[in-house]
Amino acid sequence: MTVRRFTLATSLIALAAPALADVNIYSHRQPELIQPLLDGFTEKTGIKTNAAYIDKGLVERLKAEGARSPADIILTVDISRLSEAKDAGVTQAVESDILSTHIPETLRDADNQWFGVTYRARIVYASKERVAEGEVTTYEDLADPKWKGRICTRSGTHVYNIGLLAAVIAHDGVEAAETWAQGVKDNLARKPEGNDRAQVKAIWAGECDIALGNTYYMGAMLNDPEQAEWANSVRIEFPDFADGSGTHVNISGVAMAANAPNREDALKFMEYLASPEAQAIYAGQVYEYPADPNTPADDLVVGWGEITPDTTALTEIANNRAEALRIMERVDFDG
Repeated sequence: MTVRRFTLATSLIALAAPALADVNIYSHRQPELIQPLLDGFTEKTGIKTNAAYIDKGLVERLKAEGARSPADIILTVDISRLSEAKDAGVTQAVESDILSTHIPETLRDADNQWFGVTYRARIVYASKERVAEGEVTTYEDLADPKWKGRICTRSGTHVYNIGLLAAVIAHDGVEAAETWAQGVKDNLARKPEGNDRAQVKAIWAGECDIALGNTYYMGAMLNDPEQAEWANSVRIEFPDFADGSGTHVNISGVAMAANAPNREDALKFMEYLASPEAQAIYAGQVYEYPADPNTPADDLVVGWGEITPDTTALTEIANNRAEALRIMERVDFDG
């Protein structure tokens, strides 16, 4: 399955009260990534949408707007941001047989305050030239001295790496997780810097042999003329945890705003996101895996190899994030 990708010529305009459409969306995702979803929903239901791209301060904005907020829907990435929104009281519970049927329990909030739409894996990018296939097996293995001077990664305190460390805590405990974080730091080829794409570039340049990264960056790089060479110098390895539970994943998710003025139509939008049609569109746009296990991923994504997602509930992992941050600070991971 291949999904055609779209690009908007202009950015979406931030919302202002009163609401400008039947469903008003505050989104962390870039406009060009969600527009096909909005178009598909309107075509299917006749319900109009308006989206505000809010890169930073989404929760703070909702809190400031309070009951006057025009927002019906929150679209964001990473369990930490969804948990933050829930904890801040800017989301509300949603009861829907459609959502509970299509979204696995491990990818949704226990209180039905947020739902995963797609998921990405935190994997290892490995040099095709300097790392043998199958040489990377588990996350715990990354702390082995055999990788000394061979690993690159972005900041240890970035939400992506905090999420991974929180998962290590869930599987191995706090003490072992701190030992692991120190071991990975000891194996770094350089101080953490840049984003996930920068780590792949470093492998291509010979600065390191393996790097932590999210799967979807491979798709983004392959479709960038400048970065395709970087991407083609590596392959994706899907590490397991030592207990055999699978590869660590995180989500792009949706929640209904606490003061949604158009609740009925907002629920229809959330249910549309769980449909096979929308799952295929969105997953193809962002090079991620559909949350619904019965919806196939895009052909490009499937070509990266077989993935067995960790079955640990994301809510459990989210509860470890504060401790994960403290560990990164104690080992001075970025120092």
